[in-house]
Amino acid sequence: MALSMYEASVPVLKQVLNNLAVILQKSAAHAESRKIEPGVLVNARLFPDMFPLTRQVQIATDQAKGCAARLAGIAIPSFEDKETTFDELLARIARTTAFLDSVEAQQIDGSEDRDIVLQLHEIKLEFKGKDYLLNWVFPNFYFHVTTAYNILRHNGVEIGKRDFLAV
Repeated sequence: MALSMYEASVPVLKQVLNNLAVILQKSAAHAESRKIEPGVLVNARLFPDMFPLTRQVQIATDQAKGCAARLAGIAIPSFEDKETTFDELLARIARTTAFLDSVEAQQIDGSEDRDIVLQLHEIKLEFKGKDYLLNWVFPNFYFHVTTAYNILRHNGVEIGKRDFLAV
């Protein structure tokens, strides 16, 4: 049996977002136990010209909800980018996961050849559904989740590969 577009997208995105939520929970606990102001971690970056943790999580969730919506041919839910705490970031992940749960397999299955157009400022990108998922969403999604992980690990949060993979 062939792998469906739904199976290749929504369950994968949900699992990684759930893993990210666990990492954020561990980070909040780490900050509390070490008496570190949580805002230090939430606003941390790997390098001055890179986005902070909050933006990494926002972009990862945007990639997930945008993927499901575009593949399903439905409106993308809009979330304000105003999170400033671990609890708010966790709530954003929960809202994203709830949206992913609302998208049915039959809405996404068969979207391999659906035209997907992204307008990124002055750049227009055009994909077929399968290429959009595999060559745009997944690389971007994993980049931002991995960068969030790396920001926290770099700042001393005791997390490892098992946390990232949830094994």
